Amino acid sequence: MKLSSSSEIGRVTQKLRQDQTFRSELLGASLQFNTTWGLFSPRAIDDGTLMLLDHLQVSSDEVALDLGCGYGPLGLAIASSCPNGSVHMVDRDYIAIEYASKNAKLNNISNAQVYLSNGLSQVPANLPLTLVVSNLPAKVGNEMFYIMFDDAHQRMVPGATIVVVTINGLRQFIKRSFNEVFGNYKKLKQGKSYTISMATRNA
Repeated sequence: MKLSSSSEIGRVTQKLRQDQTFRSELLGASLQFNTTWGLFSPRAIDDGTLMLLDHLQVSSDEVALDLGCGYGPLGLAIASSCPNGSVHMVDRDYIAIEYASKNAKLNNISNAQVYLSNGLSQVPANLPLTLVVSNLPAKVGNEMFYIMFDDAHQRMVPGATIVVVTINGLRQFIKRSFNEVFGNYKKLKQGKSYTISMATRNA
């Protein structure tokens, strides 16, 4: 895109500053999202998140954690499906937190808490998690993954599950690390680009 004048640049950038708005059907709920450029997948729910939701079972009283919530599709979909439960949505990007909070209000979802956290650093240590979900970003690094998985394991109650979606290139690492941290691993689905992986806290 080649712009010929400063006024034209101003008109284009003013339009780019406006929120992206769309609606999506997630876990049986029609949810509206406001997003902005700079957040992951701002114009539509990404394929990895949709794939994870297709293979997710949510109880009505779930105590869930959405790690790296972005503008909120995973966490808000889960919150809408567990009216007797609660969802903690965390991200280390304050813009993501701002939009996730806006989207919770936009969809009248009151059982979701949204706050800044680097991994689980700000998540209450005694939170009895029954479900942990994440669309894991490949660039975080294996060391951070180990920290997050260990922190999640400590907060998960027996029988709780962790379900993540990753690019296929991380599949073997997730399998190895889940087996090391949780003592088990299950591949729920492997597609062309993404893999859905699950582990359970047994004790």
